[in-house]
Amino acid sequence: MTDLTVLMSTIEAIRPASDQTRREATAAMADKVKPLGSLGLLEEVAIRIAALRGRVDLPDPTPAVVVCAADHGIAREGVSAFPQAVTGLMLTAFGTGGAAVAVLSRAAGARLVVADLGVIDPPVVPGVLDLSIRPGTANSVDGPAMTPAEATAALRQGIDLAHELVDDGVDLIALGEMGIGNTTTASALTAALLGLDAAATCGRGTGLDDEQVAHKVSVVDQVLARHASVSDDPLAVLAAMGGLEVAALAGVVLGAAERKVPVLVDGFITGAAALVAARLAPACTDAMVAAHLSPEPGHALQLAALGLRPLLDLQMRLGEGSGAALAINVVRSSIAVLTEMATFASLGLDQTSPVT
Repeated sequence: MTDLTVLMSTIEAIRPASDQTRREATAAMADKVKPLGSLGLLEEVAIRIAALRGRVDLPDPTPAVVVCAADHGIAREGVSAFPQAVTGLMLTAFGTGGAAVAVLSRAAGARLVVADLGVIDPPVVPGVLDLSIRPGTANSVDGPAMTPAEATAALRQGIDLAHELVDDGVDLIALGEMGIGNTTTASALTAALLGLDAAATCGRGTGLDDEQVAHKVSVVDQVLARHASVSDDPLAVLAAMGGLEVAALAGVVLGAAERKVPVLVDGFITGAAALVAARLAPACTDAMVAAHLSPEPGHALQLAALGLRPLLDLQMRLGEGSGAALAINVVRSSIAVLTEMATFASLGLDQTSPVT
């Protein structure tokens, strides 16, 4: 099948979560030996995942952290504090287990899957998947970042990767990314998809000062002006100003949602991928869990648009999937509460009995 056929088939197969199972999980959580709602968002996450999976008796999840990497032509506009070569260097750190996300994935007992979607000068690192579409995107200030066919191919790579992981027993996928310049790309995508000004979505990224942030806003303004005609078509927006790794991560979201597997959305970059996926298939938001809140100003706007509340707020802005990896054990604990915690009935108590 062609990439576009696979994409459309996946979108058409995505269905909303089960309202019936949501009611059953809500009732089951209400019967636990605790004051009603006293575990807050921890309760809501388990209920959300149960509704997605269509079952209340959830197993302990088998997690994977998927990190997609690619380079961005817009980096040539001087929008990052780091040179573009860092993208390739970080692939080595991921592959050899020294990066933050590798450490945090091990701590969470999660498989780390790293994929190169378009790094300009990729190192040879055992275990890094070569899913490259092209060596980096073009500069979206000057023209489209990629062709619609390339964007669709990257989406297809993500869909296939999600399917492969689910077929291998993974039932919780955390999203991560790497690509110098990708906060600028995410700022442009977020502004375009949400109808916002560049100033609302541009932050400090890798550590920009005020003058550099102002330059970044100017660059994103140029991107939005050049590609204003495509703002109503999410696939066209993705091709015009997106990134190869962002497209692939949007594909992972779609592929996971099709198989009713939850995805932990990390920070601002993966949030942009989640927005793209949601515009392509609105029901896929039922598969999303927001791992944490990034200090990037556009991230809270993304989460509000997606209807998600973050599990953590640790002022993390590293990316890589670091926040999503940390949230894996929160999700695991949430599921354990639903499936293992005693109920009033099991202890012979009336539900009106005081519990402190």
